[in-house]
Amino acid sequence: MATKEKRDTTEPGPAWRAWGRALLGGAVMAVALGTGNALGEALVRALDLDGYPAQLLPAALVSALAVPVVLALRTGRPGSGRPLGLGTPASAAHGFARGLAVTTACAALVLGGGTAAGWVRWSGPDPRALVSFLVGNALVAVLLEALPEETTLRGYAWASLRDRFGGLLSALGTTLVFLLVPAASTVVQAGVAQAVGVDAPPMGLAPAGQDAVAYPVLLSVFGLTLIAARTAPGRAPLWAAIGTHVAFLSVNRVVFEGGRRDAGWSAHVSPVHAAILELGYLAATAAVFTGARLLASRGRAPASGPRTAVSGPRVRAAAAWLRPVLPSGPRATASGGRRVQPSAATTYSVGVWAGGGSGLVPPVRVLSRASAPLPGAGRRGRPGTAVRRNPGTRRR
Repeated sequence: MATKEKRDTTEPGPAWRAWGRALLGGAVMAVALGTGNALGEALVRALDLDGYPAQLLPAALVSALAVPVVLALRTGRPGSGRPLGLGTPASAAHGFARGLAVTTACAALVLGGGTAAGWVRWSGPDPRALVSFLVGNALVAVLLEALPEETTLRGYAWASLRDRFGGLLSALGTTLVFLLVPAASTVVQAGVAQAVGVDAPPMGLAPAGQDAVAYPVLLSVFGLTLIAARTAPGRAPLWAAIGTHVAFLSVNRVVFEGGRRDAGWSAHVSPVHAAILELGYLAATAAVFTGARLLASRGRAPASGPRTAVSGPRVRAAAAWLRPVLPSGPRATASGGRRVQPSAATTYSVGVWAGGGSGLVPPVRVLSRASAPLPGAGRRGRPGTAVRRNPGTRRR
């Protein structure tokens, strides 16, 4: 039994191979980001585009370069342990909305507290301009950052590490790769920009105008929050991370950059308070997703185990409240046994999206009462076993 559990939780293979695949996912994102931005700028000039189309074209190029490569890498691995987490197309909207709703609610709560404390002073909102900005920004954010980054990093890189290592090491390793992507993309963009004859931003660990210390700290907390969204229960967990990513970018660009971006609403916040508020609502978002995962794991505990009068009703009440986002548990079969099936977060393979079918779905195993061994059956009729008599019983 111990051997079987070890085989189910650990993917065979050397550790360097898992790290190599994780770095490969980061390299795919860095090359796609740098190449897409440089080629996009060249195409914008050649086509004489301006305004919103000039923002949308480079973003579409980044997704077109990154996502198909990662899908091909994952589906091309026979026997790969974990899918990317894209789920089925029908469940993608549900996962995206879940990430968007949780992150936006946590941001509203923390920013509301900052406003009550006097840290935030808001401008007068322009509802029409705000809605127009949010819709346009969401599409660019999905194509330029959220979809390609989550697919390559929290999808391919995390799944590659999780096939081999535990959850904590996989989360930290994926976040480390996430920190390397911006700097690597500036190197790629500089080379491609020189080849196509366009300007490129300066190379460095942080974008121009960002603090060299505060930016990696914020990026690390953001990366861990995205891991929490990726590993939360529910269908299409990668789309929950994509929704979280889009919500974070939208909130920050409206609240802290709304005046410069003509977002229709903005706030005046000191740099110190802005950093506290950003880290605060990211931590609250990660806590919600992590709490949902812990509740789901307790709710899936074996029914035959001991129950306490305190934890049982609370877990059942929380599971009923979170029923729309929790994966379905084991179901009873007609024969009276239990159908053992993995959670929805791990059943759907990327083959559903790539058109190759759900080849990574583990087989369903059915245990029926008729096929289960009877208690003590292994001890009856065993050859060479003598019947022991009670020493106190006399033969008559």
